[in-house]
Amino acid sequence: MKLYGRSTISEFLGDNIVFRSLNSLDKRLPSLEELRAIVNIHDQSIPRKTSTDYANLVSHLLKRARVLEAPGTKINRLLFVGDTRLNDATAFNKICAAGDWPGIAFICAEKMQNKPSLEILEEEEKRLLYLANRWEYLNDFDQNLARHDFYIDESTAIILDLDKTCLGARGRNDQVINQVRVEAAFATVEDLIGSEFDAEAFEKSYNLFNEPDFHPFTTDNQDYLVYICLIISTGLYEQEKLAEDIRKGGVLLFDQFLNDVQAQAKKLPVGVREIHKDVFARMQQGDPTPFKSFRAQEYLATVAHMGQMGEATPLDERLSQEIMITQEVRERALDWLFKGALLFGLSDKPDEASIPSAALASQGYLPIHKVETSVVGG
Repeated sequence: MKLYGRSTISEFLGDNIVFRSLNSLDKRLPSLEELRAIVNIHDQSIPRKTSTDYANLVSHLLKRARVLEAPGTKINRLLFVGDTRLNDATAFNKICAAGDWPGIAFICAEKMQNKPSLEILEEEEKRLLYLANRWEYLNDFDQNLARHDFYIDESTAIILDLDKTCLGARGRNDQVINQVRVEAAFATVEDLIGSEFDAEAFEKSYNLFNEPDFHPFTTDNQDYLVYICLIISTGLYEQEKLAEDIRKGGVLLFDQFLNDVQAQAKKLPVGVREIHKDVFARMQQGDPTPFKSFRAQEYLATVAHMGQMGEATPLDERLSQEIMITQEVRERALDWLFKGALLFGLSDKPDEASIPSAALASQGYLPIHKVETSVVGG
């Protein structure tokens, strides 16, 4: 493992990126509201990554982006690079189906304790999934593509997952992304609770309800999770009793919990009551990112962990403290860009955790894809 200088995600993706809102950073492309009308989607909620609506919207964005950069060129195939077998592979299959494209996906979670492995699975007709446990398999991946008569040119669309793929590669550097989220949660709740904040109790709640057993309740949504832990921190609920009620099916949905808090809102401290009021209102509007102050803290914590370490800092320390760009992804992306392919970045990270507010932007803060940080690779 070694360092390859510093760079930004925008070096190879430019503004061809959408975060959770599905509003492209390239303002020449249609907004989510415009896309809904074009693709004939009437649901006003923001679709999540594994849904058919998400696939239809993204496939249309890719077609529009290709027209902008290479007028008259039609997309004939899709390549997807990600890090999770479930979410990314599901999104890949549905986007291929929506665009009526053959495709190949490369999904990697680095496991250095295991022998190197590159497994090929056939997902559907004309779709292949490569599962790897080393990011370095990307270095000569074009040879694997060629074996399937899959070539990179202007008619190829390439989706790069941002979180734990381009940035903070899973199995190598992703723990820093997790660490940043926890830091942001702590900072948010401490600001609201003040001197009564019990960091140890909060961490215990966070770790408990972050477990997969509770995902049906939290829907694995960090906004919900941090909000739950905030409410527990006020003493309105006793952690173990709430956990037991959820396990027994007494509390099946986060909406139920939120409504129960609403009925007792007068018991909350004033600052927390205001946050609850905002979260409750945003949930009523279908906003999947209702805890805005938490996500603003996550943005600040993310930027604080990008490119802030000196050149003399040992690599092991960088890997444990700095969110770094994955050299294998960057190198292939630059080569694919040179060959004329359309590159597009997808992230399920909320816009509020990825793009500075107007006030922060006026102070010189940049969107995370334009923040310079170290590059690391095998």
